[in-house]
Amino acid sequence: MLAVDILRKKRDGGELSPAEIDAFVYAAANGLWPDYQLSAFLMAVCVRGMSSAETAHLTRAMTDSGHRIDLSTVPGVKVDKHSTGGVGDKTSLILAPLVAACGVPVPMMSGRGLGHTGGTLDKLESINGYTVRMSEPEFRGVLTDVGFAMIGQTADIAPADRKLYALRDVTGTVESIPLITASILSKKLSEGITALVMDVKCGKGAFMKTLPDAHDLAESLVRVGCANGLKMEALITSMDAPLGRAVGNSLEVIESIETLKGNGPKDL
Repeated sequence: MLAVDILRKKRDGGELSPAEIDAFVYAAANGLWPDYQLSAFLMAVCVRGMSSAETAHLTRAMTDSGHRIDLSTVPGVKVDKHSTGGVGDKTSLILAPLVAACGVPVPMMSGRGLGHTGGTLDKLESINGYTVRMSEPEFRGVLTDVGFAMIGQTADIAPADRKLYALRDVTGTVESIPLITASILSKKLSEGITALVMDVKCGKGAFMKTLPDAHDLAESLVRVGCANGLKMEALITSMDAPLGRAVGNSLEVIESIETLKGNGPKDL
């Protein structure tokens, strides 16, 4: 199956078959297509879009490009929260320990900054000695002992997404709803969770500038997540102004700690 044939079909607005999507994802994960062809595919999807069936299969293929973590030995309903990104959005640092304190395990595989938004991993790495790289046994052990664990994407978790994530950041294809959906959910399906809450940001500081666009993204995430066996909820929240008072990795960590102490700004 030739890359140029798949690119031409999507460029012209055609619906890709599961085999064609599988060929693209396999190539991305294994370095079989050069970056310019992967980037051309991303741009074609960004311009032409994908059907619900295409997006669901792209998500499954990206998940299956790597390893799925087995958390069956961790009791309870494993829940995660993910935000589509915003300025000063440090909610994960606050929410995960709060939920864990209620007895619900939170395995959280977080990301780095994308575009103008900050990443949870970047914030965590401003803590001296904190490592976002754990083996699967270490991840499972921390989750069992502490109640929550925040790690980065490992080499064998959704490797296709790791490659495409970096290319989207430099090719102007970050805002594509099918690509956002597949990128987020391929990692979430790989981390062994039972349920997921999505925080879809909307406004001047978000990727989704308008409420209709944010609603479309929320619908896509819930639809594809449910189709892949996740219990899903999505909230649309405002990102017309930075969240809280602090912006910057170490400053946001400090503000998160103050918020957990009850001293944080009210909007956070």
